[in-house]
Amino acid sequence: MTLPTGEQFVLETSTSSGDLQATITAVAAGIRTLSINGIDLVPPYAEDQAPPMGAGIVLAPWPNRIRDGRWTHDGVEHQLAITEPARNNAIHGLLRYTEYKPIARERDSVTLSATIYPQLGYPYLLGTAVHYELVADGLKVTHYVENLGAEAAPVALGSHPYLKIGGVPTGDLTLRLDAASHIEVDDRLLPTGEVPVDDTEWDLRDGRRVSDLHLDDAFGEVASEDGVVLHTLTAPDGRTVSIWADDEFDYVQVYTSREFPGEDGDVAIAVEPMTAPAEAFNSGRGLRWLDPGDEWQVSWGIRFEGFTAD
Repeated sequence: MTLPTGEQFVLETSTSSGDLQATITAVAAGIRTLSINGIDLVPPYAEDQAPPMGAGIVLAPWPNRIRDGRWTHDGVEHQLAITEPARNNAIHGLLRYTEYKPIARERDSVTLSATIYPQLGYPYLLGTAVHYELVADGLKVTHYVENLGAEAAPVALGSHPYLKIGGVPTGDLTLRLDAASHIEVDDRLLPTGEVPVDDTEWDLRDGRRVSDLHLDDAFGEVASEDGVVLHTLTAPDGRTVSIWADDEFDYVQVYTSREFPGEDGDVAIAVEPMTAPAEAFNSGRGLRWLDPGDEWQVSWGIRFEGFTAD
């Protein structure tokens, strides 16, 4: 049977905290499952489903939205396909329905590749790859992009992981988001400005209970320590699951839903690392221009703490 997310790559390893397992999908190079000793660290979905609400997918060559799918460079207007019709935006790049091909495979890792060919609104040729590897404290993800074309190409990257700690209602977790600014948006969720989070409801640096959050919001001025950004969900018993990223991921989007399939009305929360915010092709914020032959590599991951082996 051909699955909606294509071939499934099951990764396994043993850690001091127990058995760590992940399932990576060929379509969108997505994270379908991740668990430690059978405790889910992301909301799993069935192999006969498409990724619900973008769960776990790679966002390239841009994350988030582009207004009307339109952007201009050097006086030339480009028109991308509209992939969010309700808001008339182009959303989440060009690879979310693409089948990646495996180019390396081990018991605890897989590397998947996909080519972005010149197309409507994006006349550039890119080689991309994603390396997933189970490590002692979670899952490490490394993205590679190479400009295979003859002219400079604009690139931004992101991913769309949801997080949880199995057995604990996600609403009972506390989110700590290390970001000092909030990106204000219009009714199409497109940026209108950026303001400090100090003394506002958007200040999540000291933590906020997930059940109190209703978010589809981007944040900037992300803090890093020793070149690493960290955003954390903490259970009442002290266990944590976090998104970490290198300091090229200057932005983060947080999305909450009470309608995520299989979560029985509990809150689902996505913490999405992004190298650029919405509208980056127009604003230039966080946008990386790769010259012909240039390569770019960035990493992020999902980390757990406080879990013990049975």
